[in-house]
Amino acid sequence: MERESWKRWMESCTLCPRNCKVNRLEGKRGVCGVTGQIQAARAALHFWEEPCISGERGSGAVFFSGCSMGCVFCQNEMISHGKTGEEISVERLAKIFLKLQNQENAHNINLVTPTHYVPQIADALRMAKERGLVIPVVYNSSSYEKKETLNMLEGLIDIYLPDFKYMDSQISKRYSHAADYSFWAKQALEEMVRQVPLAQFDDDGMMKKGVIVRHLLLPGCRKDSKAVLRYLRETYGDQIYISLMNQYTPMPGIANYPELNRKITAREYEWMIDYALDLGIENGFIQEGETAKESFIPAFDGEGILPARK
Repeated sequence: MERESWKRWMESCTLCPRNCKVNRLEGKRGVCGVTGQIQAARAALHFWEEPCISGERGSGAVFFSGCSMGCVFCQNEMISHGKTGEEISVERLAKIFLKLQNQENAHNINLVTPTHYVPQIADALRMAKERGLVIPVVYNSSSYEKKETLNMLEGLIDIYLPDFKYMDSQISKRYSHAADYSFWAKQALEEMVRQVPLAQFDDDGMMKKGVIVRHLLLPGCRKDSKAVLRYLRETYGDQIYISLMNQYTPMPGIANYPELNRKITAREYEWMIDYALDLGIENGFIQEGETAKESFIPAFDGEGILPARK
């Protein structure tokens, strides 16, 4: 892909399954809530990912504004609608990657909710790699995306860190307005594993390559969670790692979804851990202690996005 060829993708955007076809290059906003200009809300060390991603020094997380999913329970709602964040160029994004590596000493670059900026991110990664970016790059997404979009990233991503939110179309329709979620997530995950088929770790246990699939438990959705875990195990076996998350936190604005207005109980989480073990899942991560706290949500204050003023 030639430099700035990303612009043609913005003229009639079909990067995600929503297929808005809006002209983001002219400033129109799609379902993701953003235009064709990169918008990001934070670029800093992040310590709340899986241990093999965060390590001791932290993951160099770049939180992008906007999201094509629109989950009603979103924990990053402040930025997911595209209302918070600073506009930056591809050149600036490449410099942010290098700063996180060279000055912040991050274990990796962590692209958080990147789907709607994939063409620009691909350009920025090539630019940064030409200038000395060598740490692993993590693609942290919802999995609601197309193979064609992910294919632009081949050879640029070392670690895929996708969600697999739902299997049941009625649940995904109710909570994410995406009845077709599992259809696209299955294809996306297949492409991710094709690109990075084998997990690799260094001597300190930090992941260098591989796929970790996250599943967030939701209140009242135990049957669907079982279906997700069963699919992942039967399809990929030990080829992928699975991260079972209990950090669901009820957020303001879910009055129309009273069933979601509670946290996951310890017993519910134990049931799912036991089920995962019964399936034979050994390559995985679980969360211990009280993790359902808003403190896990960083301050989206623009840290690390714009150059420091002299």
